[in-house]
Amino acid sequence: MGGSHSHLSKELITEYQELTYLTKQEILLAYKRFSELAQKEERSNVRAVRIPKPAFLMLPEIKANPFKDRICNVFSTSDDCSMSFEDFLDMLSAFSESATLEVKSHYAFRIFDFDGDGALNETDLEMLVNCLTGKEEDTKLSNNEMNQLISNILEESDIDKDGTINHSEFQHVISRSPDFVSSFKIVL
Repeated sequence: MGGSHSHLSKELITEYQELTYLTKQEILLAYKRFSELAQKEERSNVRAVRIPKPAFLMLPEIKANPFKDRICNVFSTSDDCSMSFEDFLDMLSAFSESATLEVKSHYAFRIFDFDGDGALNETDLEMLVNCLTGKEEDTKLSNNEMNQLISNILEESDIDKDGTINHSEFQHVISRSPDFVSSFKIVL
């Protein structure tokens, strides 16, 4: 093999295939894209490189996503939110068309759980809505609209009526949304 994927052995590619929902071609493409982000002097050992968060967030597939910061926080295994190649593969695997509803809902829940407390509370829901609608004056919901929307979300989703949406409740809602699996993806 030549080119940018010459540093991935067949054994490593096979291992990545077993550990992810990605095909060999998707892994090689991910490796190529990750290599392009790596500093030139570090390209000889891309698997040891960590891409700083600002550089990672410039990927066109990530840049336009309103949850880009949360995606980086959830998938990065470092405190500074830099991304290793394996972090990158984990992210692509979760967003892959082949990933199961359970995997997608697990990561979506973590992305939407802004405070990381294991439940989607009113603050998380407000932040989620603001990410989707924007925070500018012309797109931002009024306080009344926001409160009504959050109330409606909780009414539909909070099965145990504790004022939050736990992971099980979130999965239940997602299971009733046939478009969720196809819309929760990032394609390189």
